[in-house]
Amino acid sequence: MLNDIQCRNAKPQAKPYKLTDSKGLYLEIKPNGVKAWRYRFRLSDKESVFAIGDYGATPPALTLADARKKREQARDLVKQGINPAHHRQMEKIKRKQETATTFEDVALEWLALKDWAKVTKDKRQEMLKRVVFPTIGALPVKQVTSSMILNILKKAADNNGVSVMAEAKRTMYGIFELLSENSDDYANPVRQWKEALPKNKTQHKRALCDIEIGQLLRDLEGYQGNFQTVAAFRLMWFTLCRPSEAIEAQWTEFDLDAAIWCIPAERMKKRKEHVMPLPTQAVEVLRSMHGVTGNHFHVFPNRDDRTKPMTSAAMRQALRNMGWSGKYSPHATRTTGSTKLNEMGYPSDWIERQLAHVEMNAVRRTYNHAGYLTNRTDMMQKWADYLDKLKSGAEIIPLRA
Repeated sequence: MLNDIQCRNAKPQAKPYKLTDSKGLYLEIKPNGVKAWRYRFRLSDKESVFAIGDYGATPPALTLADARKKREQARDLVKQGINPAHHRQMEKIKRKQETATTFEDVALEWLALKDWAKVTKDKRQEMLKRVVFPTIGALPVKQVTSSMILNILKKAADNNGVSVMAEAKRTMYGIFELLSENSDDYANPVRQWKEALPKNKTQHKRALCDIEIGQLLRDLEGYQGNFQTVAAFRLMWFTLCRPSEAIEAQWTEFDLDAAIWCIPAERMKKRKEHVMPLPTQAVEVLRSMHGVTGNHFHVFPNRDDRTKPMTSAAMRQALRNMGWSGKYSPHATRTTGSTKLNEMGYPSDWIERQLAHVEMNAVRRTYNHAGYLTNRTDMMQKWADYLDKLKSGAEIIPLRA
């Protein structure tokens, strides 16, 4: 067996030579002075040599004791029928893959797998870019720790509110679950915080009363900001569509002569095409917009990039400027419309179909495919007329339909 003095004093010669230790380990001294540890083994009746590393006292070079530990590790692999050289190569590839896959890469892959409407994916990606990616986006996923997650969640709650924190927590949990499902040795770092932090309570938007509706519509009419933001608000009120459906509306979806708006499935929350009637007031709004944006793809194009639709931020900014921020949100339009139409005595089937809600009763959902388009046409015209009267300041006592 070798000792440290022999290894240290071995001098290079004209040809390579070996100093044998034990159990297949030897030190090869090369003519250029390099001393390399080698392990000779037999696997499947074939003799092979495994390069353990170079001799030396300073890491990553290996002392005699280090080389013997490496030899024992290699021997254990051979006993299992594993070639140590192949094992080291696979471990190297695995480490490279782990460090090459960043959290942002996995997050974008997770988003792509979701069967969500484009607007939903865009909003979720925007949240990730704003709240999560600045901290862990560039990190390899295996390096993200639970303490990093906690810091992100606390910062999101402080800077953006509990609702954004809850959205970030749900999103990160889903992303790391994707990794956990595909790796037996990976634990989701969000799991321990799933129940620890305060949950966001769903805030159902309050329906506006008649006086508030009238005042809001008058404030919109007198708003001196972007005219197309006002038009988007008016289209939303006249049709009770979702805010995203209004601001991302495309000219190809409208038949103004027939007073019909057909929103394709990919833009709908439930991924089903939705046809809704347009009252005369909505048609007037759209015809006035067509003279300005009719040569664009979107009815309400983005101010900075006219190939894209306007953003929901434009609506929020308008509400802040008019003093309505905190008192009314765009989605409350649908809550208000549903409440008022029910008070006016219209059948809930008509109202729910106008709002593009899915029938909760499974049996009715299977057999009831009626669109009630004719009924909804009359209902929405009455609704638009009702809004006009509220805007004029009239005191209205709703008559039942």
